[in-house]
Amino acid sequence: MTQTISINDKQRLQLAPLEMPNRLLLGPGPSNAHPDVLQAMNKKPVGHLDPTFLALMDEIQSLLRYVWQTENPLTIAISGTGTAAMEATIANSVEPGDVVLIGVSGYFGNRLVDMAGRYGADVRTITKPWGQVFSLEELRTAVETYRPAILALVHAETSTGARQPLEGVGELCREFNCLLLVDTVTSLGGVPIFLDAWGVDLAYSCSQKGLGCPPGASPFTMSARAMEKLQQRQNKVANWYLDMTLLSKYWGQERFYHHTAPINLYYALREALRLVAEEGLANCWQRHQKNVEYLWEGLEDLGLKLHVEREFRLPTLTTVCIPEGVDGKAVARQLLNEYNIEIGGGLGELAGKVWRVGLMGINSRKESVDQLLGALRQVLPN
Repeated sequence: MTQTISINDKQRLQLAPLEMPNRLLLGPGPSNAHPDVLQAMNKKPVGHLDPTFLALMDEIQSLLRYVWQTENPLTIAISGTGTAAMEATIANSVEPGDVVLIGVSGYFGNRLVDMAGRYGADVRTITKPWGQVFSLEELRTAVETYRPAILALVHAETSTGARQPLEGVGELCREFNCLLLVDTVTSLGGVPIFLDAWGVDLAYSCSQKGLGCPPGASPFTMSARAMEKLQQRQNKVANWYLDMTLLSKYWGQERFYHHTAPINLYYALREALRLVAEEGLANCWQRHQKNVEYLWEGLEDLGLKLHVEREFRLPTLTTVCIPEGVDGKAVARQLLNEYNIEIGGGLGELAGKVWRVGLMGINSRKESVDQLLGALRQVLPN
């Protein structure tokens, strides 16, 4: 008879009921989830092909179309984090040899470059210093030069806190017969987005930022133009799990089994989207803008400088320049350990130079700002 492996005293301590600290999450994500979202996630699971769950999937699709302002039929949630939804846009739109032009002005533009290259794209880039944005004229020059099949831009660059204007870009892409792919990870739910009006063909996001939901169920959408390119592919989509020719049959009328969806995360996403719709999209955008302006004023009153020009700052994420002589990591660590407040550090070129402060979802409120500013007054050197 095979002898079982015993549990030692140290392991037995690890089997105590789970307890986690109650943090105020004011970093680049995740944000705190709304209590109603957490309550929804605790409901009993059903099967992933149960009629009630399929109806919930339909509700998610309808609500995602609302928050993105699109009528795209293929608007779904990917069973994975925002990075999975990012890869889904690349995997389904890029064929080997396609010229893909990517605007790089931060960390996540570079991630798109890496992903597109892995799918065989002929990647070309247009670059700006981190924290700046591209003008329509700069984009036109690049598109005229490279004649890409796809132009990819980050609407809300999470590493810099900059918002890329998209007005007129869709028309430019149609003029040169290319698709427009947009990262809305840090903008969905907190920043005005009009996918159809802007002519966006592919977009992705996440659940844990502006929507105020735990991570793991990530919005994805494709326009009719993008679907046409998908249907005309010469080769199968190289990523089976993210292949929209398969996933569309699970989310569409066929309801063919594809994978076991994260049932309770979809409960949470549905509730988070319902809360946005209940508040009203325009009201949600206005709330984020009002509260971030209050934050900006408070930070400047503390003598802190902000990295991005006001015109292009995100209402969901602010990059704060770390003052000379201040240990940015030590400040963030003290906020976490003594005040239970999380803020983020810089990525890539901005590592050690900025803090990243998020006001997203339920955390975009005056009380959150006051709590952070009060703690900073205690932590920062006079």
